[in-house]
Amino acid sequence: MIEKVEYRGWKNNLRIANATTELIVTLDVGPRVIAYRKPGGFNVMKNYDEMMGGINEKEWQIRGGLRFWIAPEDLTRTYCPDNSPVTHTQLSDCSARFTPPVEAEYGIQKVMELRLEESGSRVHVRLIVTNMGQTATTLAPWAPTVMAPGGMEIIPLPPKANHPGHPSRAKHPGDFGPNQKLILWPYFDFTDDRWTFGSRYIFLKQNVKKGPTKIGLGHPVPWVAYWNAGTLFVKRFRHHEWAEYPDTGTSYQTFTNEDMLEMETVGALCNLLPGQSAQLEETWELFSDVPEIMSEADAGKLNTLLGSEAN
Repeated sequence: MIEKVEYRGWKNNLRIANATTELIVTLDVGPRVIAYRKPGGFNVMKNYDEMMGGINEKEWQIRGGLRFWIAPEDLTRTYCPDNSPVTHTQLSDCSARFTPPVEAEYGIQKVMELRLEESGSRVHVRLIVTNMGQTATTLAPWAPTVMAPGGMEIIPLPPKANHPGHPSRAKHPGDFGPNQKLILWPYFDFTDDRWTFGSRYIFLKQNVKKGPTKIGLGHPVPWVAYWNAGTLFVKRFRHHEWAEYPDTGTSYQTFTNEDMLEMETVGALCNLLPGQSAQLEETWELFSDVPEIMSEADAGKLNTLLGSEAN
């Protein structure tokens, strides 16, 4: 079912729903996916109360939820305000396309497409950016998703391998080359106790009393997750080894501060000629009544939810 609804001060929003899950997408601004939840249940996305219902602000507003950004990050094109009305086209009973105005100053057109499967919670997200200008431009589509405070992020690590000189190399061949990439922002601190770097997972705890921290990864494992109040949000995406990614090769970035935690997938850098497009695709899923995840042993139990993906 797709219908127009009011939401927290905005008169025009699209509700995309099936029997078990709903999305709320703003139409007065954005587009933003501002809520993702089981009907009447916990919204895994942060909503900035003071920004709800606002329109036509001159400055960019974070608001919360999924937004469509352009990488690499700068203070101009990336932060172009998305505070104007959005048109939409219904594509099926549970899918729609959302088109904001052309960003004329930067010559780009963004389009967000969302499809909720007919049953269950899985959502397919596609972000498309087109060069509407007269000259080539280099960019990557970027999907920061602002999550509600108080949760724990789970980032799986690639499988381990032996050093080629290890005695067990015959049974488990090793490799001299690296298989992971970790990029640190200037305000990251290894002594920050919100971070746990384990053998199989990285954990990041959102803390309402602590300020910014951020890392990026060239992330070959096709999922990340965020546990909060018994609900597990899973974001799935693909890292392409052939691609060049922004920020020294990061296909996934994560940021947190006092207010929220961001899960940020990043597309490949593309040099777009006039009329050419680039896109970023990911899927989401919600799981309810999931026990608290605080350790690698807890995260290992995700096998029962995610199957082989969790390994």
